[in-house]
Amino acid sequence: MPRLAWFILLLLAIATCASEPPRTSGPVVERAGDLGVGRMIDDVAFTDLAGHPHRLTEVGGGKGLVIAMSSSACPISKRYLPSLRALEKDLSAQGLALLVVNVMAGEKTEDILAQTKEAGLNSAYCHDTDGTLAKALGARTTAEVFLLDARRTLRYRGALDDQYGVDYNREHPSRRFLADALAEMLAERPISVAATTAPGCELDLKPAVGPATAITYHRDVARILQQHCVRCHHPEGIAPFPLDDLTSVKDHAKTIRRVLQEGTMPPWFAAPPKDGGPSPFANDCSLGAKDKADLLAWLASPDRPLGDPAEAPAKLRFEGEWTIGKPDAIIPLSKAYAIKATGTMPYQTDIVTTEFTEDKWVKAYELIPSARDVVHHVIVMVHPPGSKIVSGGAENYWAIYVPGNSARVFDDGIARKLPAGSRLSFQIHYTPSGKPTQERLRLGLIFAKEPPRLEMKTVGVAKLLLSIPPYEAHHVETKTQRVPVELTVTNLLAHMHVRGKAFKYELIHPDGHEELLLDIPRYDFNWQLRYDFKQPKVFPKGSTLRITAVFDNSAGNQANPDPSKTVKWGQQTSDEMMIGYVEYVMPVGKH
Repeated sequence: MPRLAWFILLLLAIATCASEPPRTSGPVVERAGDLGVGRMIDDVAFTDLAGHPHRLTEVGGGKGLVIAMSSSACPISKRYLPSLRALEKDLSAQGLALLVVNVMAGEKTEDILAQTKEAGLNSAYCHDTDGTLAKALGARTTAEVFLLDARRTLRYRGALDDQYGVDYNREHPSRRFLADALAEMLAERPISVAATTAPGCELDLKPAVGPATAITYHRDVARILQQHCVRCHHPEGIAPFPLDDLTSVKDHAKTIRRVLQEGTMPPWFAAPPKDGGPSPFANDCSLGAKDKADLLAWLASPDRPLGDPAEAPAKLRFEGEWTIGKPDAIIPLSKAYAIKATGTMPYQTDIVTTEFTEDKWVKAYELIPSARDVVHHVIVMVHPPGSKIVSGGAENYWAIYVPGNSARVFDDGIARKLPAGSRLSFQIHYTPSGKPTQERLRLGLIFAKEPPRLEMKTVGVAKLLLSIPPYEAHHVETKTQRVPVELTVTNLLAHMHVRGKAFKYELIHPDGHEELLLDIPRYDFNWQLRYDFKQPKVFPKGSTLRITAVFDNSAGNQANPDPSKTVKWGQQTSDEMMIGYVEYVMPVGKH
């Protein structure tokens, strides 16, 4: 790749980070005329999953046809399966038909058949592996729907409704775009909203328009993905689709490009040091400027060169259920929880009494859900015998699970204490994924072979008296906490709910000078990350920790369940929290 072209792409990547483009969330109304609405769709030939040939005119009902893009892996597509089943019935009753189209070449027919059978879908289904049908429609995502009248005129395209977005679930949709368009079409009225965006996995159906590149898949791209993505994006990983094979990478090329440009993947939200120096965090998984520029260059190139297969990296192997090794003890939830197919669920709290007759020092832990796609996050707290369990406050966590951060192995000489006879409380945020399921996660523990020198502890700095005004897009709250003893801090973690917008930690030293510890300019409720210092940070006795949180309670925040509400502190996602968790080590026996 010419040096000048690489330099331009590098500047574009840096500019993308600096300008912080808005993140994809829910549907947005668009100009219908720019997207082919009002035009006739060709009578495209296609083959269904059973291998039978059809044309659009054959599968349409007497009054029209709805074509729904889908995927067996895309999380939003999966959440919409019950909606497609309901739509199938509604359309049939009104003289229309449903056709489901899957353009992902890397998805397996047997997985698609199993999914449609489980969802109860009976409509025609096309695995459009060459993209013929999707290209004729100009389809853009795996959750887009198209309403064609009896003459194959495209009357509406976009989201089915606004119940699900990239970063949110709602109990019920507040806008039913397709249903409204269908009612207006059948009443022979103009369509009020004829086009919207449709959040889902982007479809890569048009040739890229960027410059040619010398970056190749086998030599460069596969290695970048392996280093930064494949740990989660492999067939048995927690991510919804793999990125360890070329077909899947091609299927999701546009999604990869979008999340790189938005800065949502790899998931790392700490602002870089203002002086341009190295990151202070040991677990910083952000892409370096060159890796990002190379990925974007390859994704934007017209031919996406593959290169020499002999230059491909060795495959990574992921074996064993537990990444920490075989646990010494496994503690399951007290019961399995029934997770519904659609909407939202309140937080669940499960109490388990341990059977340990002596104190245990835990060297490593791991939380493994039985159904990963329905577990948003988990906070585990330890309650020694005789202590009360109080939920909804600013309890200090003992273990934590978020996607991509489910295990913890402490350094030599450091462990967490689990007192004999303790009860464990698991606060679990479940997110319905499109099908009813049973979930019973497990906590695996590895014990230290000898008593540690240092005990790992956590303290939560919280502001309980929150009052976030209605429709306020930038509401700032602060909380200060005096540091009573010298603390050796190992990491920080911020916790807010769906109105959380930004979070900052600052330390005011005894001599008055202020130190920025962590700046999260774009907080993401879906990725509540732990930020591990490379070197422990000492908080001097008499210093003051200040946390600052920004909340977006406006209608522009599409994850906001109710912008008209004055939001207070509360345990559920519809309420808010403001907690700065501080993890630190103390010599064993010192309090």
